Amino acid sequence: MSNQPSSSPKPRVAVVFGGRSSEHGISVLTAGAVLRSIDRTKYDVLPIGITADGRWALTADDPDRMAITDRKVPSVEQVSDQEGSVLLPVDPRSREVVYAEPGAVPKVLGDVDVVFPVLHGPYGEDGTLQGLLELSGTPYVGAGVLASALGMDKEYMKRVFISYGLPVGPYVVIRPREWERDEAGCRRKVVDFAAEHGWPLFVKPARAGSSMGITKVDDLSGLDEAIEEARRHDPKILVESLLTGREIECGVLEFEDGPRASVPAEIPPVSSHAFYDFEAKYIDSAEGIVPAPLSAEQTAEVQRLAVEAFDAVSCEGLVRADFFLQDDGTFVINEINTMPGFTPISMYPRMWQESGVSYPELVDRLIQAALRRSTGLR
Repeated sequence: MSNQPSSSPKPRVAVVFGGRSSEHGISVLTAGAVLRSIDRTKYDVLPIGITADGRWALTADDPDRMAITDRKVPSVEQVSDQEGSVLLPVDPRSREVVYAEPGAVPKVLGDVDVVFPVLHGPYGEDGTLQGLLELSGTPYVGAGVLASALGMDKEYMKRVFISYGLPVGPYVVIRPREWERDEAGCRRKVVDFAAEHGWPLFVKPARAGSSMGITKVDDLSGLDEAIEEARRHDPKILVESLLTGREIECGVLEFEDGPRASVPAEIPPVSSHAFYDFEAKYIDSAEGIVPAPLSAEQTAEVQRLAVEAFDAVSCEGLVRADFFLQDDGTFVINEINTMPGFTPISMYPRMWQESGVSYPELVDRLIQAALRRSTGLR
């Protein structure tokens, strides 16, 4: 695909990927899958990568270079050999994208009709990019500013869920100022929480995904190291009690008549991992069970809860909702992900494949939903 301006009447889709978060590599993997599957007879495509230091780069339209090699995830730097920067419009009267190289006259790359942001984590999935696109009046795939921010911040996500009557497990938050002022007091807060709910606990960044920075802590001796690891990703951390039971996921997709839920999936325990962490998800390709072996009543219930979570946070486009099916038969929602992993082995597209929506159709439906939707308050 050429990066030259297009005179085609086809809508032009900018696939934006990479980014400054610790999930940079997963975003590149996702972009490769989207670029491979997008219907080139229906859309023109402009791939734009954001490097780890934040530069917006013009990249090769080459999905084969966006793959795991020798157990290492790819980077934007691997698919971009140009030193210039891509500039998105900030004037809602224009959707022209410009490419600028040092010492050269900026080059107009043409208009963009819709942005498909496949960024995961902060600086992309948290409402920051969505705010930029709202300012420019450019339609985009996925949740808006508020829903993206809520979907990224696990504390406020849970607060919204609770306000809508959705079942949420016990948790406690340690904010940056609390830790800076009184580390000992924060440890006591966690110990008191453990005394009420028991060990082990899960210590995690409040605003990260792909299981980055999460540690399972069996007792007090591992607490400081777990807090330090979580704070490497986010100065605000969340501590959760262990929820026993089966891990169940469910996808939500926006159709013309509203959001619908996919068949659910189950994430079985991985013997070589303490929990379903980053390596189990992406490197060792842990196998999920799709569809999950649930009763008809359990399937209907988790689908209902997934759509309710989608609506509670005012999501648009897509969501993956993660649950625990407890031993007493009740579901507890753990979190939602407003831009879930979208690689070929990721659970979200697998659940929709089993529900009768292929990967290319999934990509098309998300783009069409974005084109139907206005930006701003209209």
